[in-house]
Amino acid sequence: MTDMETMPRTAPKRVFIKTYGCQMNVYDSDRMADALAPHGYVPTQDAAEADLVLLNTCHIREKASEKVFSELGRLKEIQGERRAMGADMMIGVAGCVAQAEGEEIARRAPVVDLVFGPQAYHRLPDMLEKARGQRHMHPSLKKAVIDTDFPEEDKFAHLPAAKKDVTLARGLTAFLTVQEGCDKFCSFCVVPYTRGAEVSRPVAQVLDEARRLVDAGVKEITLLGQNVNAYHGLDAAGRPVGLGQLAFLLAEIAGLERLRYTTSHPRDMDDALIAAHRDLPLLMPYLHLPVQSGSDRILKAMNRKHTAAEYLALIDKIKKARPDMALSGDFIVGFPGETDQDFEDTLTIIRETGYASAYSFKYSTRPGTPGANLGDQIAEAVKTERLHRLQDLVNQQTADFHASCVGRTLPVLIERVGRQPGQVGGRSPYLQAVHLDGSPDLIGAIHEVEIIGTSTNSLVGRLQQAVAA
Repeated sequence: MTDMETMPRTAPKRVFIKTYGCQMNVYDSDRMADALAPHGYVPTQDAAEADLVLLNTCHIREKASEKVFSELGRLKEIQGERRAMGADMMIGVAGCVAQAEGEEIARRAPVVDLVFGPQAYHRLPDMLEKARGQRHMHPSLKKAVIDTDFPEEDKFAHLPAAKKDVTLARGLTAFLTVQEGCDKFCSFCVVPYTRGAEVSRPVAQVLDEARRLVDAGVKEITLLGQNVNAYHGLDAAGRPVGLGQLAFLLAEIAGLERLRYTTSHPRDMDDALIAAHRDLPLLMPYLHLPVQSGSDRILKAMNRKHTAAEYLALIDKIKKARPDMALSGDFIVGFPGETDQDFEDTLTIIRETGYASAYSFKYSTRPGTPGANLGDQIAEAVKTERLHRLQDLVNQQTADFHASCVGRTLPVLIERVGRQPGQVGGRSPYLQAVHLDGSPDLIGAIHEVEIIGTSTNSLVGRLQQAVAA
């Protein structure tokens, strides 16, 4: 037996990451785990056994910060229980709430060891070392490590790649952030203040990460960005490349079978991207294109810089290029000054567009945004009533879209075993969940599936058997 074999093994450190909000935060959480892996951290799904807990926060929804403080109170209790057993727990707050309220978090929650924004997680190992040093300080001198700067360096260039087995364990589909930040400054939105200006990753960097994902077994990639169709990454010659051209380059990767992207802005939906939808079979016919309101007056107050007619004309252009395109949207009801007629205009644009799915919210004041200073706030009861009416309409459209798929045969990427014995599940090109009878050996490939029914939130399918030649 060698000396190496007789040495005691160091127990792995466990990290629990709780993710709030959008798909970009899901991607960021995975990259935080990747950054920690070389330092001995392995993920856990149980905060009670974690040596490190990270809350990756979102600042979009109302009372986002209060939800974080409530969770920190719960973690303080778990930390106390671990310390009573001779263990310990470090706690960090990441993401957009951390970016916006870093000092306030450190002041109100002394239990927090580190606070860092979405542009700093590549420095997480160094922050942890600084935080451990602070733990040896007298409680009256201990301070949380705070990193909420917008650094000049490219964080993606400093992040280690996930190992193949880790990537595949995350699933056959993967997120890939290609663009961050926003220059649109919609009057209701905090993103420009928490994520910074629009920045696009270099083309080569995106392609390299996509190849690694596919090499690990990923079949479908969703490109992410706050305004993903504003992507303008540079190629090797220093020329800007748009999202449409990037899609063509990604389509050349052998083994990549599906490509999606989200979230888009109508102002950035250019002809090259529409042409990509027309010409690339792997670019899925499902587009999330938020309009927010159907009233030109409210759109102007929101600083959206497009009209309802321009949005509808764009939808018409997209559907002419890709007739099977399904649309998803976002809607805000009760924006300050919204009249009954403004709201009716929103219902009208929903009826004229016809959505496969939609996300709808009551307007909530976000501190630091121009909308927070507007008068003529809408009564909560009015906002609630309007939201219910809007949701009834879009829910009916979603049900109608699901019903329109019955009798069709759709290519379904089978991703997992189903909830019922002998069942498997996957996603249609339109991002619908599909369940069907089948064996686990179907997982990992796209199969032709006849849609024979619908359930509340999914489709019911039947595998189409290949016909012998």
